[in-house]
Formats: sequence, C-alpha cells, structure tokens
Amino acid sequence: MILFYSFLVVNFLAFFFIGYDKYLAKRNKRRISEKTLLSFVLIGGTIGSGLGMLFFRHKTAKSSYLLKFWTIITIQIVVIIGLFYFGILNLA
Repeated sequence: MILFYSFLVVNFLAFFFIGYDKYLAKRNKRRISEKTLLSFVLIGGTIGSGLGMLFFRHKTAKSSYLLKFWTIITIQIVVIIGLFYFGILNLA
C-alpha cells in the first residue's frame, strides 16, 4: 500500500512541477531544470508528467526533451516486461 501512495505522490508532484515550470516560463522567471523534470519521470512519475505536458501544453514541442521522455518510458516498459517474463514481478 505504501508503494501505491508513493506512486500517487510522485505522479502528483510530476504533474505539479510541469505546470509550475509552465507558469515560470510565461513570466520569464528562473525555470525548473529539465534534469529535475525528467528525474520525476525516471522515478515513476511518467503518468503525471505526461498528463501535465498535455494539460499545460508544456514541453510538447521541444524534441530534445521529448526524446529523453520517450526513451525513459521505453526503458520502463522493457524493464516491466522483463520482470514479468522472468517471473520476478507476479500479479497472481
């Protein structure tokens, strides 16, 4: 159950920081680094970050960011499939 709540918190924070970075960008303020935003994706905030990008229309035209974003997602998918394939992750 703790893992579930951790997942929710990380995704909420990822969504929030994408929105906050958009807010800062509109006001020409100091921005949140891409490294920080992508770190949230890496630690499990993929859904929150993706929804934030769509909702706030932020980082959707920056191809270098999108390449890193989709690379992380691809790696996550491969790891999850591998965990299921080798029986390490079992939902039964």
